[in-house]
Parts: sequence; structure tokens; C-alpha cells
Amino acid sequence: MKGNAFVQLIKYGIVGVMNTLVTIVVIFVCKAILGVNPWVSNALGYIAGVINSFLWNKKWVFKSHNGYISEALKFLVGFLPCYLVQFATVWLLTECTPLGDMTWTICGFTFGGYGVATLIGMVVYTIANFLYNRHITFREKTNKE
Repeated sequence: MKGNAFVQLIKYGIVGVMNTLVTIVVIFVCKAILGVNPWVSNALGYIAGVINSFLWNKKWVFKSHNGYISEALKFLVGFLPCYLVQFATVWLLTECTPLGDMTWTICGFTFGGYGVATLIGMVVYTIANFLYNRHITFREKTNKE
């Protein structure tokens, strides 16, 4: 794998922010400007975000020169287990710990345990998905493969 893991993780985080922006912009343009159905707009936004994510991760974060089709399929397949780990994290924190019943008010904003659990789940998802993509999707092929 080209580059060290820490630099890749930082780049992966930057791509994640870009994905969020791409998704939001596409949803907004489709729904608010073009008048597309909200559910279709949402789907188009997420599709644009996934495509953006795949391309930037392949070329910039992991600098992979392997085939597009096989990596795209691995990339999509990797979403489900990482999402399930995130979902389990949020569920366990809100349902099986006191965090689910907690609330905090800071500077006039109220934060609930579910919101905190969701943020923790997002970190878990990001790390799991980064590791999956680094070691499975964009793994550098060796001469033995």
C-alpha cells in the first residue's frame, strides 16, 4: 500500500467531507432548483456521493492501479458490514447503557444521548470503512495473486 496509514486516514477524512458536500449539493440542486421528487433527489445525492468517494479513494487516498469494476464492487459490498457495525454501536450505546437517557445543554443547545451515540457510531463507521477499503477494496496486489 502506497503511503502510510495516518496520511491515508487524513485524506480519507477529507474525502468524507467532500462526499457530504457533494451529496448535499446534488440533493439541493435536484430538489430545490430542478424540482425533482425529494426521494429521487436523495437517491441521486447519495449515488453522487458514493461515486465521488470511490473515485477519490481509488486515485488519491489509496493510489490504486487495480481494476475499476472489481474495486467498485468491493467498495459497495464493504458498505453493509461497516454500516451494521455503526448501527450496532449506536443501538448498544443508546439501549444498553445510561447514555441513551442522558441530555446535556451547552450554550443553549440540547444534546441527547442518541446524538452522542450517533457521533460515536460515525467515528466507528469511518474507522471500519477505512480499514476495509485499505485492506480489502484497494489492497495492492502482490506477485502471488
